[in-house]
Amino acid sequence: MRWRGHIAEGVYLIGGPEISNVGDASSFIVDFGGELVMIDAGTGFRPHTIESNIHEMGFDPHNISTLILTHCHIDHIGGAPYFREKFGCRVVAHDIDAAVIERGDFIQTAAKWYHTKLDPIRVDEKLHGDQAFLKFNGDGLHWLHAPGHTPGSICLYMDRGGKRVLFGQDMHGPFNKYFRSDIGQWENSMEKLLSLEADILCEGHYGIFEPKEKVVQYIKRCLRIQSRR
Repeated sequence: MRWRGHIAEGVYLIGGPEISNVGDASSFIVDFGGELVMIDAGTGFRPHTIESNIHEMGFDPHNISTLILTHCHIDHIGGAPYFREKFGCRVVAHDIDAAVIERGDFIQTAAKWYHTKLDPIRVDEKLHGDQAFLKFNGDGLHWLHAPGHTPGSICLYMDRGGKRVLFGQDMHGPFNKYFRSDIGQWENSMEKLLSLEADILCEGHYGIFEPKEKVVQYIKRCLRIQSRR
């Protein structure tokens, strides 16, 4: 993944394997007129580097009101305690994965695969159902329940500057019985995301895809690869 920083109007890449820690999934900041929302927080191995990147983008991390966790895996949630404790942000996740996060499950958080221990993380707001809108300073983010990779995976999207930005995160998988993955649910989730017709896709490990045609190509490629297995 190449360090890009600015992605779209008020949307910034702040963490990932080449910019914070090799084990980190991508993390993002969205600026809602001074109120900042963070999406995912990396492994927690080098959270201070993500903090430095936020400063580099010209923002004060103390303005992060909310940290949204897209699913329960450690490469997305491990840094959550650092940001909550230092900056006072609330942590949000879908209620299905929240139970795994709150008990720090060694297997289902994938902590075992990262050869580390994950302490339980309190989830302040648990999302319920299939979709809703989270309001931030007169604007907000849509979230969609997108199970498959994990039972409580979510995706987020918003419209900015005439473009639809989709935070798809781990759309590619992997799929594992220990993660309670479900290929049928995942296929349905991918069709749901295709229907959004996003102009920019922010994926968890494979970078930023744009324009719309490349977003569609990436999702369909994931579907094709899985169908051959």
